[in-house]
Amino acid sequence: MSRTARTQEEIRRFLDVGAVQVAELDLSGEEAALRPGPGSPPVTHGEVFLLVRRDGLPVGTLLGRVPEGGDPTTVLASLARQAQTQVQAQGQGPDTAEAAGGTTAPPPFTSVVVATRERAGQLARALDSLLAQDHPHFEIVVVDNAPVTDGTHDLVHRKYGERVRYVCEPVPGLATAHNTGLAHARGEVTAFTDDDVVADARWLTELTAPFAADPELGCATGLILPARLRTPAQVLLESHGGFAKGFTPTTYDPRNPPRDEPLFPFTAGRFGSGANMAFRTEVLRAVGGFDPATGAGTPARGGDDLYGFVRVLAQGHRLHYTPRALVWHHHRETWADLETQAFGYGAGLTAYLTAVLVNRPALLPAFLARLPRGLSHARGLTAVRETGDTEGSGAGSAAPGDHDTRTTHPWPRRLSRLQRMGMLYGPVGYLRARRAADGTTGKTPSGGRTAGGAR
Repeated sequence: MSRTARTQEEIRRFLDVGAVQVAELDLSGEEAALRPGPGSPPVTHGEVFLLVRRDGLPVGTLLGRVPEGGDPTTVLASLARQAQTQVQAQGQGPDTAEAAGGTTAPPPFTSVVVATRERAGQLARALDSLLAQDHPHFEIVVVDNAPVTDGTHDLVHRKYGERVRYVCEPVPGLATAHNTGLAHARGEVTAFTDDDVVADARWLTELTAPFAADPELGCATGLILPARLRTPAQVLLESHGGFAKGFTPTTYDPRNPPRDEPLFPFTAGRFGSGANMAFRTEVLRAVGGFDPATGAGTPARGGDDLYGFVRVLAQGHRLHYTPRALVWHHHRETWADLETQAFGYGAGLTAYLTAVLVNRPALLPAFLARLPRGLSHARGLTAVRETGDTEGSGAGSAAPGDHDTRTTHPWPRRLSRLQRMGMLYGPVGYLRARRAADGTTGKTPSGGRTAGGAR
């Protein structure tokens, strides 16, 4: 079969992927409480991607099917209890130390930075969820990146008034926008999220509490789950892991690198994502913030968040991932979106590695020493992702909620090719973006040029 015919067949199979409902269920007490995911209708019969909570805290996900005429709460609660029993029997439950709470100190004053561009409707949804946080002391800074209309400015001032600070950054690029937000942040911790998320009410408290417990902590990341799975693209992406990093709290310490991370700390994609991350403000400023030649909106296409993770770890600070800090993300919706995303992921990966080595050449020997094992490890992961062949996996195991096997919805070879093409392009894209950035008026995250100010 020719490559063109194979791609057409992959697209045909892609279009056959059905929608999945999104819901959450709390198992606390005798009666389970079921509710739809953010923006989703009430649960009916059919497939359901379910977040399971206990006492309001996320503990796992599963994919269940509610038969026609069945009661969704009864069916899903039974499945959730069975799954939790199996997990506990295997000793794979959530970390009990974190579940019990590691500190009684209040979370630090935090600045929440949201970079946005011409998406006022999505931004309003995100800001509503951020203003509903139970964190005791925080501010919200919206950075309007290279706007072409007054839509974001008008929304913030009309609907949110003094509750949200507005800053305009005329230079395009997510890293530049984040640096502008960092420059205007007044909090001890600066958290970053996107305009296409809905934040859980405890998100900010859970994300920033670890900073109070660990003075050596430089960065924290959290759980990202799909807000909707209505289109084949959204289901396919989530079937292959989405943005989720699991339900096991993990601390990454450069003094005690994990044995299963042959490229640590350069495997930054394992640490978290830019839609759900926070840094100790002084630490992020000390490493120079994010490289403005990385990120969406630049020729590098991405990698700004990964760059920040590695720079903080390389300075000796710890990074902590907590599944208790949850945001719901609105995944992209079309095949064309997936193609763009696949290329961008590949480009962002090698662009951020290029940025790290350009800005910190002292890390090159450590990178080269880890490279052979890292490439072997990456080839193994790519083979599973590309073919969808996973030994011992049962039918249906690749559906959303199972981020380890990929049988039901194999990852299309075209998307794998685009990701590899992006990886080849990444260093070139970074160097182009760097030249473009050098041609503009620079600024540092600790001060410098005001990005337009509040209009």
